[in-house]
Amino acid sequence: MTKVLVVDDDFMVAKLHSRYVAAVPGFTVAGVAHSGAEALRAAERLRPDLVLLDVFLPDMDGVRVLRELRAAGLGMDALFITAARDVNTIRSALRAGALHYLIKPFTQAALHEQLRHVASLRSRLAELDEARQEDVDQIFGTRPRGSRELPKGLAPHTADLVDSVLRAHPEGLSATECAEAGSLSRVSARRYLEYFAETGRAEVTLRYGGTGRPERRYRRLG
Repeated sequence: MTKVLVVDDDFMVAKLHSRYVAAVPGFTVAGVAHSGAEALRAAERLRPDLVLLDVFLPDMDGVRVLRELRAAGLGMDALFITAARDVNTIRSALRAGALHYLIKPFTQAALHEQLRHVASLRSRLAELDEARQEDVDQIFGTRPRGSRELPKGLAPHTADLVDSVLRAHPEGLSATECAEAGSLSRVSARRYLEYFAETGRAEVTLRYGGTGRPERRYRRLG
């Protein structure tokens, strides 16, 4: 299990993020903190694998928290979840060693995508004794695209629904099967599946039958 420390000054937001984390297989919430000092103490005590950090904390900003974690030799990963949009803060977060930076508000699917990315990185590194350049390129070069805003006409709730259907069918399925499983129209299911394919969250394969056009089948990636 990947242990997560959730850090946010808003008690209700921290509770919501904790619920999002707990919904991802392989992740568990080890603790919650509402200030920088509390986060540092909790990280020392709990030794989480991942910290979800807000920038705006009552006593110090989240970037400083991450720097102090690094200075203390605590090697957990960090993912920023914040309303801070200024480029200097984003640059500082990256320089401090953040894996990624999610700007509020975001969808539950966007956070889940980032968490699965963290799990994928940890799994890849655990499997390697010695890395080849292509291994390093894959680890550093592949970034999930789930945090992008949805195109006009696509709704986050429906995107989450289609995503859950894909996760429930790891062998892949057609737009018709997705529509039936999610109680959607075939046209609507096809739009979301094609969007996932275009943004790298799903792959498309063709199944050839006896006559007519081949059937497009979609399988979730990650």
